[in-house]
Amino acid sequence: MKKKLPRPLLWILLGILTLAGLYNIPPIHSRLAWRVDNLRTQIKYHFNPPDEAIFQPSAPTTPALSATQTPSPIPERTNTPLPTLTPTIIPTALPEQVDLEGVIYVDQHNRWNYCGPANLTMALNFWGWEGTRDDIAKAIKPGVAEVKDFIQAGKTDKNVMPYEMVDFANEQTELHALSRQGGNENLLKAFIAAGIPVMVEKGYYEADYTGKVAWLGHYQFVTGYNNQGEYFIVQDTYNDGPDFHIDYAHFKEGWRSFNYIFIVVYPTERAQDVEHLLGFWNDESWARQHALEIASEEENQLEGNDRFFAIFNQGTSLVKLQRYAEAATAYDRAFALYAELGQDDTQRPYRIIWYQTGPYFAYYHTGRYQDVINLADNTLNETISKPTLEESLYWRARAEYALGDYEAAYADMRETVRLNPHFSPGLYYLSIWGVN
Repeated sequence: MKKKLPRPLLWILLGILTLAGLYNIPPIHSRLAWRVDNLRTQIKYHFNPPDEAIFQPSAPTTPALSATQTPSPIPERTNTPLPTLTPTIIPTALPEQVDLEGVIYVDQHNRWNYCGPANLTMALNFWGWEGTRDDIAKAIKPGVAEVKDFIQAGKTDKNVMPYEMVDFANEQTELHALSRQGGNENLLKAFIAAGIPVMVEKGYYEADYTGKVAWLGHYQFVTGYNNQGEYFIVQDTYNDGPDFHIDYAHFKEGWRSFNYIFIVVYPTERAQDVEHLLGFWNDESWARQHALEIASEEENQLEGNDRFFAIFNQGTSLVKLQRYAEAATAYDRAFALYAELGQDDTQRPYRIIWYQTGPYFAYYHTGRYQDVINLADNTLNETISKPTLEESLYWRARAEYALGDYEAAYADMRETVRLNPHFSPGLYYLSIWGVN
């Protein structure tokens, strides 16, 4: 004789099933999904604090490249050592203050991880483009195809890379865009004084749900400055809003964590002006070498998280210069310092690999495939509530393939394009490997 469920338990089960059914109704799901995800994240982070996850590189080795390797989708250039140059930006004196007119403020509210699309919208709108933040997001952070709600579909894409925004401007508008690393405050002022606003990628610290201060990446649109007040005027799409004043020192501190990268959007008729303003930065190789020199100097001047960023930036610049063995050594040193960072008031910047993937390049191109896999595992499983970073999955797939674990490689590479159907590197390798 079968036992019947106790009546109270039966009612609880029926209640759960009813709630589950209601939860999946689109209007209810769209309102509750983010709360459920936030609760899930809080539970996971409570038991596994992401800032306590430590990646430990292996002893560096340089084995012969595997015969199963396939070429990179982006051709690689060989760079020769460059001379050290002292940049001269603008021969004439800059105004003491500038506040550009014609800026149309766009926020990232009611969307997920939208600072990239929102800032790029402002940069394009400034020059007369009539699209919206959603037009950009549908191209550069489309989200998983099986989720029909556009806003929810893009939630899992935690970051938009600078190259994705540059490509959008160059390929899908009549405007032009470029990015460089190793910028400085005077260069930004020169552009603004010439009537050309600039986007930058920065880090900033904000208290998380536990009350601890955590580091995140963030884009900002720089539209003015004031030397007397010693501040930049930025359009902040998140907390600080339009025409926010940020002092030079605080601005530089945040900008450092992304190797002083900047993005310029401009119309064809301003191309010569942009070339003149860039000066030495017209040469990408020079800009990368210059960024390397800045980071090397800062390593000896800073401490804590800032010193970690300075060493990490050295690896980033060396990767851009395709000096991969040196880059791997720099990243090894950065991760060793990361493990020693204190936990008193500011968390370790555990999200850094969400935004910057240089270590994958360095370790992969020096044959350290297991380090690529270990770093990806740490990033995907320990620092984020769900493993939804297509760049980490991509590099793990390439390392798995190089080690002969083809099934794992195929699964990871398929997941990159499920998460982002426009992720061209993933599509490229699936095609090269003959995988549907």
